[in-house]
Amino acid sequence: MTTTLAQAMGHFAEQAGLQQLEGVADTCLPGVRFFRASRSTPRQPLTYESGILILGQGNKIIHLGEQQVAYGPGSYLVVGVPLPLECEAYCRPGEPILGLSVAVDLQRLHQQVTRLYPPPSRMTPCRAIECGLSCACLPAELDAACQRLLVALASPVEAAILGPGLLEEILYRVLTGEQGHVLLQLAHHDGHYARIARVLGRIHRDYAEPLTVESLAGAAHMSLSTFHRAFRQVTRVSPLQYLKQIRLNRARELIQREGRGIAEAAALVGYNSPSQFSREYKRHFACNPSGDQAA
Repeated sequence: MTTTLAQAMGHFAEQAGLQQLEGVADTCLPGVRFFRASRSTPRQPLTYESGILILGQGNKIIHLGEQQVAYGPGSYLVVGVPLPLECEAYCRPGEPILGLSVAVDLQRLHQQVTRLYPPPSRMTPCRAIECGLSCACLPAELDAACQRLLVALASPVEAAILGPGLLEEILYRVLTGEQGHVLLQLAHHDGHYARIARVLGRIHRDYAEPLTVESLAGAAHMSLSTFHRAFRQVTRVSPLQYLKQIRLNRARELIQREGRGIAEAAALVGYNSPSQFSREYKRHFACNPSGDQAA
């Protein structure tokens, strides 16, 4: 009898003691995370980290500006850069959402691209810079690699020995697949997409610092006008809007998951004015931070 990806994920959850997990858990393999949710959730703001996302069970709809992307079993999502967006999730009673997230290791990516397009041949030209969010049908080869990865993850020793090779295969299947152009853009070091990706990495590291658009444009080696245009093409929002959403999403995590006070959370994400923080929080999440604190 052929095992489905959903069954493989359910078996892994049992072996790893994650049957009651509500959210995301790290696995014994760096860069690989498992997520589970037993309830459907309405559309709400959050941040998607960059990587390859595979759902074995349940369905999600992603909203990014006017773009809408639906994915579920039989498809996978390639997130080229971390994106603040809105997500709604659906599952049936007794059938929790089950998924796997695989981070893209840039060193491994560059090595594979070099092998696929060795000098003096030229790398396949990247498409025009675009939003770092796309969905594709899950090919049988990628499905099988994910199932083998789930089996390996149940044993730290097996994961340590077989895991790196399985991650190589998963990256290769995505890189040479329908949405491989997203990863090729990341590997194109001097391209606008890769430059914006590096700036987004800085924002995620230093979001609590007083970042300016001028300093970010300088880091990307772009003029202000070029930077604004490229940034919006990749993320669908302006640099300041992006920074604000990252700060607010992080603040909500601090309040809900870590039990931080409102003023403390505001300060930790870079707000000097608690009142301004509360106003923008309510506008972003349609609720006061005190409501999330009580929850």
